[in-house]
Amino acid sequence: MGCQGVEEYKIMLPVALGNGVNPVEVKEVLYQTIDYLGLGRVMPFFKVTNEIMTARGIKLPLESQTKTTMENRLEEGEQTQIRLFGPQMKDFAKRGIINKWLVDNCFGDYYTRSGLDDRDREMITFCYLAAQGSVEPQLLAHAKVNIGLGNDKEFLTKVVLQNEPFIGYPRSLNAISIVNQAAKELEK
Repeated sequence: MGCQGVEEYKIMLPVALGNGVNPVEVKEVLYQTIDYLGLGRVMPFFKVTNEIMTARGIKLPLESQTKTTMENRLEEGEQTQIRLFGPQMKDFAKRGIINKWLVDNCFGDYYTRSGLDDRDREMITFCYLAAQGSVEPQLLAHAKVNIGLGNDKEFLTKVVLQNEPFIGYPRSLNAISIVNQAAKELEK
């Protein structure tokens, strides 16, 4: 998804579904993608996913994984950000409108959902960011969170190596550099 490889996704999704990835996990990966790639770039993947799932006899829509409401999503999002990134995230939403959207939508609407745990969500986010290129500050922040959650330097390096055919050498080299930087900074 990060590299916009819809044709490759059409091949890989049935393989994933046939090898233990369940439909809820697939949909959660898609929902997680929206905040990092934008709805316009993710919509073709929803179409393909729904077609493949329907062809496999999977009843759609799937059961909702939503855990927040419009009334508590900002508060829940802030708590999630603080839990993952640290106390410096307190009042992050007050620093601007995009910051608020990031807290209530990305962290309040998506990170709080069931279906994937924090480690999986952060690994997926790391992949999306690595595929984008030119987002090194965000990639570094998420590499540090990944390491803090147990997705250590060795694991993230393997993730990058698995994604190299999809994102290419330059972005892979940049991602490895960021992983090394994150690990070094966390050692201090």
